[in-house]
Amino acid sequence: MQFKPKLLLFILLLFAGTEVRAQAGSLGDPVFTFDFGSGNTPKFPPATGYQYVTGSCPNDGQYAISKTETGCHDDTWHQVLKDHTGNDGYMMVVNANEVQGQKFFEYTLNPNTLCENTEYEFSAYILNLIKAGQSGFNRPNVSFVIEKPDGTPIGIAEGVEIPETSDPSGWVKYSRRFTAGAGVTSVRIKMINNAPGGPGNDLLLDDIAFRAYGPIVQTGIPNDAGEISTIPGNQCVGISKRYIIKSSPINDTYKYQWQQNLNGAGWTDITTPPETTPTLIRDFPATQPAGSYQYRLGVAVGDNITSESCRVYSNTFTINVNALPPVPVPSTQTVCEGGTFTLTGSGGVTYKWTGPNNLSVTSPDPVTIPAIKANEGRYNVEVISMANCSSFSYVDVTVNLKPIIDMEEIQPACKGVGVPLKVSVHEPGTDTYTYSWFPTGDLTNANAADLTANPNITTDYTVTVTNNRTTCSDTRQVHVEILDVPVANAGSDKKIFEGQLVMLDGGEAGDVTYSWSPTEYLDNPHSRTPTAKPPHTTPYVLTVTPANGCSIDVDEMIVTVYEKIVVPSTFTPNNDGVNDIWNIEALETYPDGVISVFTRNGKQVFQSRGYGKPWDGKFNGSLLPAGTYYYVIDLKNNTPKLSGWVLLVR
Repeated sequence: MQFKPKLLLFILLLFAGTEVRAQAGSLGDPVFTFDFGSGNTPKFPPATGYQYVTGSCPNDGQYAISKTETGCHDDTWHQVLKDHTGNDGYMMVVNANEVQGQKFFEYTLNPNTLCENTEYEFSAYILNLIKAGQSGFNRPNVSFVIEKPDGTPIGIAEGVEIPETSDPSGWVKYSRRFTAGAGVTSVRIKMINNAPGGPGNDLLLDDIAFRAYGPIVQTGIPNDAGEISTIPGNQCVGISKRYIIKSSPINDTYKYQWQQNLNGAGWTDITTPPETTPTLIRDFPATQPAGSYQYRLGVAVGDNITSESCRVYSNTFTINVNALPPVPVPSTQTVCEGGTFTLTGSGGVTYKWTGPNNLSVTSPDPVTIPAIKANEGRYNVEVISMANCSSFSYVDVTVNLKPIIDMEEIQPACKGVGVPLKVSVHEPGTDTYTYSWFPTGDLTNANAADLTANPNITTDYTVTVTNNRTTCSDTRQVHVEILDVPVANAGSDKKIFEGQLVMLDGGEAGDVTYSWSPTEYLDNPHSRTPTAKPPHTTPYVLTVTPANGCSIDVDEMIVTVYEKIVVPSTFTPNNDGVNDIWNIEALETYPDGVISVFTRNGKQVFQSRGYGKPWDGKFNGSLLPAGTYYYVIDLKNNTPKLSGWVLLVR
């Protein structure tokens, strides 16, 4: 019924005077277990009144053997992804029959499985499939009936109610105890459904066990207060030690048998010599091999001690003989002064280092130490394992010194002047060295100890000096300050007409003094921009002298002086022999000059290259009328064009 999960029956042994979900004593090894299989091999109940179905979703009165429980009634059932032990195992999924009192599991132990007059515990792990927090669902209620093989009841069977849980992995161990009386060495187990029909009553079952039950037996080593300590014994290979293992007091009706489990080989009785008292003494010599040595005390009533089915066992007391960590191979390190070196152990979890300069440090990690001469020498290490066992080794460390570099301070230098750089190593001996300079672009040899730098700007040079024997190196930086060398700039050449003034324009050159020569015809020869009025073409030289002491620089310019042109403003071309032509004084000295004359309306009436034949007031041989005419004179010497007017009078 998909929305009405039914009774899931779980195997419980219930007897008067026993407890559920509690272990009040010690237990023996199982004499019977049932875990429903694992891997690819499921196990089925030997006898049942329920119908087996494949899958994991049985209906009322059915059961399944499954590794998971999902996809059946996910709204009301837990989704369970593994069995109780989680070992790829199976579990029993039970959807109980609506008819109460039906048997769903039966198993008969083989004869002579049990010991007479011995108490036993029956247990199993159960999980109610119904999710917590839901109402209207019946809880599973299961009775475990114990009978003699002939059907005679042993004890009184009671039902146990299995509550819901919010944890889909919340398996709970339920247990019941009974005593096998005289003559009882086998029993028949029946599991009965007590819950009513209806919704709920669905559960999972796993790991059924039958084992002897008895008084609490605790073993260990007595502490100073006489209390039993169960803390495992630990020692390292190479150390001798005696262990006195004692049991807590038990009444005189019980007998004893110590067992041992050596390196997981399995529990066996200690018979040579027989160890049958509450105290076990074990001597572990220095030659004891590494391993895990486990001991426990079995107890049973009277002669039942001879049968392992009758015994209950104490806790396991373990003595661990721990191997020494592997001894690291002694090693050497050679390092250079100024850095660090690292001490690294192997094979342990912590390392205790002692060495030069009063070093003493315990660390799980590598130890970093400054590489100075005082830290040179042997470092001893104690390698400590997780079990606190130790091995010993050492590391020899040599610290080589760095080269001691000598270099003189470099004085400021003028741009363009090579700066000598020289480095030496202040160390005695015959060691040789290599040199490496950076930056390299302005150096005559970047791998020399004696070289020349030619930087154009102030530059910091770094030299690395390496000892060829030790490969240790050091660096030194030198500052080379470059002083600017002034650049004289007398400016562009000038052109003037005779009698004109012109300003000479020396360019800015920084912190310098200016000097012009020749000094004649200058208003201030030490000004950067003096005024000149030379009567004829004159070359001028500007000298700039820097304040920083670097070399002077000179530049030259020329002032070209042209003869002054006198342009008459009037002429009278009337053939009276006076002022008949427009005579422009000195114009003939400019053979490439071009003169053009225009009317008021812009019509050109005269043009001449050079002025070999002055204008006579005609145009194409005809007299021009009196009036004002305009002229433009281009001397073709990069001087400004001359323009103006002239009055022609008849």
